[in-house]
Amino acid sequence: MKTAFAISALAAAALIVAPARGHEQHGSRGYSAGEPGDPKQPSRTIEVLLSEMEFTPVRIEVKRGEQIRFVLRNAGKEDHEFLLATKAENLKHAAVMKKHPHMEHDEPNGARLAPNKTAELLWRFTKPGTFEYSCLIPDHREFGMTGHVAVK
Repeated sequence: MKTAFAISALAAAALIVAPARGHEQHGSRGYSAGEPGDPKQPSRTIEVLLSEMEFTPVRIEVKRGEQIRFVLRNAGKEDHEFLLATKAENLKHAAVMKKHPHMEHDEPNGARLAPNKTAELLWRFTKPGTFEYSCLIPDHREFGMTGHVAVK
């Protein structure tokens, strides 16, 4: 009985100190565009430039099962984000970002970068389809800051 109480108390404590996440839709079912990559496995590197209201490249093609190391470089003059999900998920999250524009992301499928900063994401595309990467800082997506990954 003491053990069960101790485990419950630890679980409750973990809930209290857990960081707020902006991607509740992932939950236990995983991510729509695949899964975080394995640094011990080979990957193809793709550099993505984030600049004033655009990504370069704007379209990327990968094979199902392929692991990509995204090197994200903010070449713009303001903060930008890269968030990989479905279009519907990004639109839903963009609405939340309008209410909380300085929300920090703690997910392996996204990063927020200050000007002149670089970040890396390692991602394995396990599901076929077309996925979107967007900057969800208010108004950036609306001004065209989106790109697509086609998984074949």
